[in-house]
Amino acid sequence: MLLLLLVALGAAGALVLVCAVSPWWWFAAGLLLTLTMLGVWDLVQRRHSVLRNYPLLGHLRFLMEALRPELQQYFVERNYDGRPYDREVRSIVYERAKGVEAEEPFGTERDVYQDGYEFLQPSMLPVEVPREPPVVRVGGPDCTQPYDMALLNVSAMSFGSLSSNAILALNRGAALGGFAQDTGEGGLSEYHLRGGGDLIWEIGTGYFGCRTPEGGFDAREFADKAALPEVKCVSLKLSQGAKAGFGGVLPGAKVNAEIARARDVPEGRTVISPPYHREFSTPRDMVRFLARMRELADGKPTGFKLCVGSRRQFLAVCKAMLAEGVTPDFIVVDGSEGGTGAAPLEFADNLGTPLTEGLITVHNALVGTGLRDRVRIGASGKVAIGSDIVKRLVQGADYTNAARAMMFAVGCLQAQRCHTNRCPVGVTTQDPRRVRALDVADKSERVHRYQRATVRSASQIMAAMGVRDPGELGPHQLLRRTDPTTVRPYAELYEWLAPGILLQEPPASWDADWAAADPDAF
Repeated sequence: MLLLLLVALGAAGALVLVCAVSPWWWFAAGLLLTLTMLGVWDLVQRRHSVLRNYPLLGHLRFLMEALRPELQQYFVERNYDGRPYDREVRSIVYERAKGVEAEEPFGTERDVYQDGYEFLQPSMLPVEVPREPPVVRVGGPDCTQPYDMALLNVSAMSFGSLSSNAILALNRGAALGGFAQDTGEGGLSEYHLRGGGDLIWEIGTGYFGCRTPEGGFDAREFADKAALPEVKCVSLKLSQGAKAGFGGVLPGAKVNAEIARARDVPEGRTVISPPYHREFSTPRDMVRFLARMRELADGKPTGFKLCVGSRRQFLAVCKAMLAEGVTPDFIVVDGSEGGTGAAPLEFADNLGTPLTEGLITVHNALVGTGLRDRVRIGASGKVAIGSDIVKRLVQGADYTNAARAMMFAVGCLQAQRCHTNRCPVGVTTQDPRRVRALDVADKSERVHRYQRATVRSASQIMAAMGVRDPGELGPHQLLRRTDPTTVRPYAELYEWLAPGILLQEPPASWDADWAAADPDAF
């Protein structure tokens, strides 16, 4: 240690002598002195072994690690193999948001003979593309204010997770295009309400925006806010794809005055969202709570969102619906591949059912119990382009929601810095300087153009398949390659239940789960 200090002092003395000859040497002297001090610090610090063994040079390792995502995205990955979204899909979203035709020459870059490749079946007799985009009427027999849902909407993203300007741009885009924005579980903020767009108000386990001081459900506040004309539907969040069964923590440092008002929580104090709901603990209680929410919302469409887990548990909810004579107006199925919310990697990688299997499970359960005609199904999870919409409709959905694709439309670069508060384009940050960079007027137009072009693309694909109405789509029209010489339609790959079959004679593959499903226990 003493030797290092002597060397540093000797170097400093030599630099002072050299600089006495010419003042211009001070620039080089300053740089060399800084590097010398950094090298000495590297040798004496105890946190990083690589710096102790390789002073100065070891910093290159940390620099390359920081630059790796950008280098990978811009210089290494091919158009079709990036994650979570490849460059090809991102480019389509960007081009549509800018109003540019998303067309490419010279054919597909995909390997159409690779196992798992999927394609839709065109018709020898296509039909004309409808002039107006299709909509889906959401509202069962107990709903008095049904809502016409677009085929593509803004999925759940809260104010707090997204910046004020991002929320406002998405809302104004929804108003321009006549589609809906899900608020996420972070409450109804002024930015959700200011743009005039249709809202699906999502209520999570923290009951933000309709919360008692103790953290329970405040029925009076819920009724007051649900009565707002901008709120078209209300949704109960059970779980989400990114972190199914996992609660959340919002550090007090991030709870500013605006977020505190939206969430009904004290400013500056850490907020915890529990992984479970306090208001119910059984399927029967949950169904009753949904009926109560719809009554408090004066008959507006009421539903719930979940990332599918146990099929038996979902069947228990179906049994509770039958026993109580109550059904939700919609169910949003969130695939495990969804994920705007920051989550532990083990949850994102390993917990929850992917969207395809989740959709088919929910669709079959409702069909098998004779409830499908009362309930609309929304699909959320990596929906970005027209073919994604059509595939999800084939798999059992009635409409779709997109989160990350909508973020691309407002300028997201997939930098994956969402949880750091250092989003480079002002989408997922509360830093006022970064938020200011996002121009609301420009980005709202981009959201509108992207949604309109993507729904138009879905309509064109369906017309090419000979389908005039989304309800005409069927599982025989989506095919998957299972090996180099075998292609099978979804009608054969998956089991599709007949209406009411679970109430009559459940098939062997469903019998055990149906028998074990209990409406009074999850």
